[in-house]
Amino acid sequence: MTTRRDDDRPGPPTGPVPATAEQIRWWEPRDDAVVLSRSEVQVDLIVAAFRDAEVPLAVHRDESGAADYMYHPGRVLTRDEDASRVYRVLGIDAPPEKGDRETPVQPAGFHVVLLPPGRDALSAIDDLDARLGVGVAVPDHLLHVCPAVTWCAVTEPTPADLDEPIGQDDDVADGRRSRVSVVDTGLLEEVVAAHDWLAGVEGDPEPPFVGHYTGHGTFIAGVVRAHAPRAEVRVESAMSIGGASFESDLLAQLTQALDWVPDVISLSAGTRTRGNLPLLSLQVFWEQRLQHLKGTVLVAAAGNDGDRGPFWPAAFPWAVSVGALDDPPESRAGFSNFGSWVDVFAIGTNVVNAYPTQRYDYREPPRVGESAEFPEGLAEWSGTSFAAPMVAGLVAARMTWSGESGVDAADSLLEIARDQAIPGVGAALLRDRDARPPY
Repeated sequence: MTTRRDDDRPGPPTGPVPATAEQIRWWEPRDDAVVLSRSEVQVDLIVAAFRDAEVPLAVHRDESGAADYMYHPGRVLTRDEDASRVYRVLGIDAPPEKGDRETPVQPAGFHVVLLPPGRDALSAIDDLDARLGVGVAVPDHLLHVCPAVTWCAVTEPTPADLDEPIGQDDDVADGRRSRVSVVDTGLLEEVVAAHDWLAGVEGDPEPPFVGHYTGHGTFIAGVVRAHAPRAEVRVESAMSIGGASFESDLLAQLTQALDWVPDVISLSAGTRTRGNLPLLSLQVFWEQRLQHLKGTVLVAAAGNDGDRGPFWPAAFPWAVSVGALDDPPESRAGFSNFGSWVDVFAIGTNVVNAYPTQRYDYREPPRVGESAEFPEGLAEWSGTSFAAPMVAGLVAARMTWSGESGVDAADSLLEIARDQAIPGVGAALLRDRDARPPY
């Protein structure tokens, strides 16, 4: 595996950048240099956010120089039963007890190894691969609400033409007595107060250093409510720096979310990984906690790389992975990941929901230097980030109608989605204001 750090990367790519967003949709064929240019802007924004927060972050790059995942350079993750072997191979002293003052105490089965200063995680893992076997130790990957290093949220938010979100409206399937936990950037209370469909949504306040993904968690809560208007929704603040979180920190937040006993967890974050191996933290979360709550289902965005490579945690067999459709839903959105590991597709293009009224300054091509106002507090946003909460909301809605658990309701919806599959795309859950929802 070739490892390239930021200080080794080639100079910025060159190539034409369109002047306006109307000239090109970012998931359509285009000059590769333009794609990489936008990707580099997104990566740089994340790196800058962590630098400002004084939290270490490293970028792994493939042989072309493109970023494929990010990680904590001073941490290695392993299972509890392998920890003593890992410490021995690395030649460092094990801590006297699980956890320490620099990292939160992790759930049973999971161990964070802190490396000595100057020792990089990937070089340490290379040694551990050779001595103990591939996968015994892994990086502490960074998950981002984009949710991908390459594509992020596909578009930055733009003012919406509609005066309200499109959703389902059915009194017998309104999500009552269901709970949806949105694990994301946190909640903006002023946005909740401005829109009726968000009334009663609660959660952790969104911190000020989320960066230009401010409002992402509130927007997603609004998408859930558009399809399950009476569901209890709580937003957790997990992606608190630049819209991102290391997997070890996310594991602690997911474990805390389970204390609320949700029926559905909506997660619009993820990453590619070293060697395409599953995220160790989320696998331990499943083994130690989630599989023992037989009614709770994790719905995860499939990622926006536009290819079939596995994107975690959506690629886990126990998660409901959601890809994105164009609107109208005639085809898979070109930005959406796909493949046999994607369970279902839902609308993820030009999704409308609640957004802060503050001025937004665009930082990514093709709108760099432009700004927008959101006087109505509504935005359009595209990405699998916004397809996943539609499915989470439909699961909650079906629970009201059928009396099923979150897991059973998700299974039933997937069966319906397969019955109305789009040829060449896959199973699909469609949305139509005038049609009966897919229950």
